[in-house]
Amino acid sequence: MAKAGRGYLSAGLPWILNIILAIIPVTSWILGGITRILRGHVIAGVLQLIPPITVFFWIADIITVILSKDLRIFA
Repeated sequence: MAKAGRGYLSAGLPWILNIILAIIPVTSWILGGITRILRGHVIAGVLQLIPPITVFFWIADIITVILSKDLRIFA
């Protein structure tokens, strides 16, 4: 599946805005889940919304947004 943009919701948001969204837990969980579902990873998107698993995705999202400017883990 081709990506229209990078970062949350594949909207092509600026890198600094993606970092801010990744650091805030609630936005990271919700937008990360929606982004994964939109990119075709439905199971990962649903798993991100389950509280104990959410912490893993939250940390992974922060690291990957800082390093590669995009969500990389199951997205």
